[in-house]
Amino acid sequence: MTTVSATPNRTVEPDRRLPALGGFSPDVLRIELRRVLRNRRTLAFTLIMPGVFFLIFGLPQGGQNLDNGRPVTAYIMISLAVYAAMVATTSAGGAVATERALGWSRQLRLTPLRPSAYVATKLTTAMALGLLAVVVEFLVGAAAGVRVPAYVWLLSGLAAWIGSLVFAAFGLFVGYLAPAENVMQFIGPILAVLAMFGGLFVPVEVLPQVLQHVATFTPVYGVGVLARAPLTGDGVSMAAVANLVVWALVFGVGATRLFRRDTARV
Repeated sequence: MTTVSATPNRTVEPDRRLPALGGFSPDVLRIELRRVLRNRRTLAFTLIMPGVFFLIFGLPQGGQNLDNGRPVTAYIMISLAVYAAMVATTSAGGAVATERALGWSRQLRLTPLRPSAYVATKLTTAMALGLLAVVVEFLVGAAAGVRVPAYVWLLSGLAAWIGSLVFAAFGLFVGYLAPAENVMQFIGPILAVLAMFGGLFVPVEVLPQVLQHVATFTPVYGVGVLARAPLTGDGVSMAAVANLVVWALVFGVGATRLFRRDTARV
């Protein structure tokens, strides 16, 4: 005779422990990077167009020098590298609008993923694309004959890249603020206007006095001044640093709050 032993039913408790780093995962980051790099339209506007702008508007200035003897073409190249980085990071950050339309961000809120980890993943992806944009712009400039000391390449490149963090946060902010079908319609003109009045397309000094004052409060002004400082020899402007930090905080905090509001009814 076979004896069957009864096993008491046990309730399996779900693992409610929060993931490390709030859910920030290298695997998710790798997928995000791969997705961004497969978007040919984004790559064309962020990597190709700024280089074309330099060839059109920068090369004709060859032979002209700044007051310190450095080439004007280098000034234009660095300004366009800042523009390339800001377009790249804003576009990558603004992609969250599509995820909102698909309901993906609300699905993520069903997981232990914290808003800060989600925002960090998007910012890191945007910054990777921004770095690529700066490198490509500098390669175009070097191939076109721009010659400056090595420290100018390094410091200006780092300033342009790190400063683009402001626009990665800006992209997230707009992505959570505007509908998916309209986000790029908002971002494109806004970036063009900011670049114009922030000193990237034309030097701030040639603008009317009133606009010069307004320019110092735009998000573009700080990163542009800091990126060109190694070339112009003006030194680090604390006003530019403050401009950079304040706008990064404004857009970063705003993006996080909008993310929480967007998924609050899950």
